[in-house]
Parts: sequence; C-alpha cells; structure tokens
Amino acid sequence: MSKPVVLIAEELSPATIEALGPDFEVRSADGANRDELLPALADVDAVLVRSATRMDAEAIAAAKRLKVIARAGVGLDNVDVQAATQAGVMVVNAPTSNITSAAELAVGLLLATARNIAPANQALKGGAWQRSKYSGVELLDKTVGVVGLGRIGALVAERLKGFGMKIVAYDPYASPAKAGQLGAQLVGLDELLAESDFITIHLPKTPETLGLIGDEALSKVKPSVRIVNAARGGIVDEAALARAIAEGRVAGAGIDVFATEPTTESPLFDHESVVVTPHLGASTEEAQEKAGIAVAKSVRLALGGELVPDAVNVSSGFIAEEVRPGIPLVEKLGRMFTAVAGSVPTQLDVDVRGEITEHDVSVWKLVALKGLFTDVVEDPVTYVNAPVFAEQRGCVVRLVTDPDSGDFRNVTTLRGTLADGSVVSVSGTLTGPKLVEKLVGVNGYDLEVPLTEHMLVFEYSDRPGVIGNIGRILGDADINIGGMQVSRQQDRAIGVLNVDSAVPAALAAELSDVVEARTFSVVDLQD
Repeated sequence: MSKPVVLIAEELSPATIEALGPDFEVRSADGANRDELLPALADVDAVLVRSATRMDAEAIAAAKRLKVIARAGVGLDNVDVQAATQAGVMVVNAPTSNITSAAELAVGLLLATARNIAPANQALKGGAWQRSKYSGVELLDKTVGVVGLGRIGALVAERLKGFGMKIVAYDPYASPAKAGQLGAQLVGLDELLAESDFITIHLPKTPETLGLIGDEALSKVKPSVRIVNAARGGIVDEAALARAIAEGRVAGAGIDVFATEPTTESPLFDHESVVVTPHLGASTEEAQEKAGIAVAKSVRLALGGELVPDAVNVSSGFIAEEVRPGIPLVEKLGRMFTAVAGSVPTQLDVDVRGEITEHDVSVWKLVALKGLFTDVVEDPVTYVNAPVFAEQRGCVVRLVTDPDSGDFRNVTTLRGTLADGSVVSVSGTLTGPKLVEKLVGVNGYDLEVPLTEHMLVFEYSDRPGVIGNIGRILGDADINIGGMQVSRQQDRAIGVLNVDSAVPAALAAELSDVVEARTFSVVDLQD
C-alpha cells in the first residue's frame, strides 16, 4: 500500500521531518511559486506551509486528495479556512509555538524605541558619535498600554511588569480577574490611549481591528507615546502613524508587521524614531522547531483518521483519554442510524448515559454527524465538513447526558426525528476489557450484538420459520451468517444478523419480501 503524501511547501525545521516519521512520502515544492505549487498539490494528502504559500480556494481545488493544511505558525492569513472547510480539509496551526518569541520581540522593539537603539547604532557605524541626540527614556514608573490581553499580550505584560511599569490593558474579552493576576488594570481603549507612555498591540487581524490605531486613535495619545506593533499588519494605519510622528504627535514606534508583506516601502521608513523589522516575531530557532513539531504531530493524527482537538475548523475541544475509545463506536452508530432510518433526521439527539458523562463527551456530537453523512453524500465526509452537511440539510444535533445508564456501564443512543415525525434510535456500548463494540438497541428493542462490517436489521411480525427462510436464502447465495439475535415485543420482532460478506440490493429485496418485513436495512460499516 502506498504511503500518504505530505508536501513541504516552505523551508521548515529538520525536526518537522523527524516528527512526521517514516510513514509518509515527503515531497518538497516552492510554495511561493504558483506555477510550481498547483501541480505539486494534485495528489498530496497534506501540505505544510508557513506564511509565503497561499492556500486559497484555487490551491485547495487543485488538491483533490488533500485532507490537511498545516500552517507551521500562528497566523492563517494565507489560508482560506472557509474553502478548506467546504472541501472537508482540516486546517491546523501551531497556536502556542511562537508566543514566547513574539512577546520577546515586542519587548525588544519597545526597548529599542525607548533608547533609540537603532538610529544610534546606524549613526555610530556611519562615523558619528552623537550621545545627546539619541538620549532616551526609562521604562520605570511609565505606563504601558497592552491592547489585547491574549497569550502573547499576557506574556508581554508579565515581562514589562518586571521593569517596574504600570500596566493598563484593553481587551473586551478578558476578565478583571485575569488582568489582576498579571498586575494589569482593564480600561477602555480611549482611556488607554490617553494614559499610556507606551502602547503595544497584541490583537488578531479582523474587520473590527483593521485600522484600529488610525487617525482618530492617534489624536487621543500623548505626544511622548511610543507605539509597538508585533501582532498583525493593518491594525496600525501606517500612513496615519507616519503623519503623527512627522507632526510631533507621537514620539516613535517599533513595527514588525505591515499591511502588505513583503515590503521595502512604507511612510514609516522615513522616520529615524521608527524601528522596523521584517516580520520577525516567530523567527527564532526555538519557535520554528516548536511549530514544525506541533503541526507534524497534527498531520499524523489527521491522516490516521483521528480527531485533532485544536484544529482551526473542527469544533471538538479537549478530548479526555476515557472518551477517545468511544469515538469509533459513535461514528458507526451514526452510519447504522442512516441505514436503519433511510434518511437524515431533522433533529438528532446524542444521548450518553453512564460513568463516561463525568467527562466532556461533546465531541461525540461531531463524531455522530460524521457517521450520519458518511454513506449519504457523495463527497468525502470528514470531521471538518460534517457540520456543514448537517446545516445544509437542516439537521440539528444536541447532546443529552445522564449518569444513570441502566443495564450497562455506559450506553450511547442516537435518537433522531425524521421529516415525517417518526423517531428512529440505535444504541451501542463498549463491553469487557477489550472494549468490544456492541449494538444494544434498535427502535426500543433490547439487543446485544457485536458491531461487524456487514449486518442485516429487519422488523417483522413474529412467527415461526422466518429465520429459517433467511438462512436458506443467504446459504443459497453463499453468504455465511456469523451471528444473530432476535428481540421480541408482543407480536413483533426485530432480527439482527452479522454476515460475513456484503448483501447485494436485489438479494436484500428478496429477503425483505420473504420476511414480509415492516422495515429491512442492510448495514455496511466497511471502510
């Protein structure tokens, strides 16, 4: 069997290749070269990129086998997450790989602007000894405004606290308790702008934050303020900042990111009091190694068919180890549901009962949807696009939990309401030390049948000879019965047969006629 193909579209740490291991065919391409990238994507299962490779809708459409886009870093400006989601392609990044490096660069830029390090360096190397011209300011007792108190902003606040600075912060999503732990005071943006001697930006780039620090904001700051942006280009309006510096309304700036990258032109470059770097936030050996290893591990999980909890476009959250063994069971129950129901429900309840409810089992909603649509739609169904299929077909899924499981330690039931108002349910559990997957209920009938690749489920009027006739017909077709169970309710019964091979549609129709079945379903759980 051929190995999955992983394309390395940019230079990554050698540790990335080592973390992938020997189970993949690894290829390389210049992701920045469109003519080279698009053909190279044709038959790959995963692509690893940094910031120079644009994985837009065109690139995703060119990659017919693509399952994972892995961005070895934090930002996803170069990845069309919506197009990837529609195509069922998982998008993963390394959200914590560069936070220390980015925080340290922000502090470095702030220090550089405070002490005029860059222009003094350039002047001295040019032959000028100008101590008085490049006199700076101390950080001690100054106020720094941290705009965005996420992971990087928090690290910056911690480090600047060590310089004896007063920390104020603006973040509408941060709690006063979190700010208090960092020694910061939460304030409104206008108050931060007015009070701060230094301002450092740590926000994501969104429609709301684009141009946030522009003409209006810069009209509210002290003329002695110094502004640092090592987050995302475009949050600070470069032209507005350049005008404010030229007019003496801002003392200086440290800028690592720009609205257009790469760039060698900006109005900020004309000012000696501005320190600029070419997007170096994540450019440390440590950050690159952490990012490469993190996304390589995610690629291994994704190509192995497993959930990646921190995938950008998969709403799964943390998955406890106790919850993971139930994932294949719940997916199979989803496939069995559509086989028995013959349609997609308008509402699906994932009813989980037993000790397992001590843990967060919300991921089973996603898993159930993946199983539900696997045999229904033509497109490949993944953990990424299963919620999209559900939304398109008007299927609402909800989780119901109860610590009381009755006869079993744990039991999961998928109960769905169909468009005609009828209700279909299938229940399953894991039994014994080997965690054997078993079907323990269908539409209110109690059972205990191993889940196998090929199964028949049929409801009929209970009478002698039915099972014998089925056995005879399957025997004539050279299909062996591996196991069976009948469950009865008054004059009705349900039969579940485990068979060793697939049952063709014509044979299933013949069996249904012989049984005079109320319902007859062929369940195929083969991958």
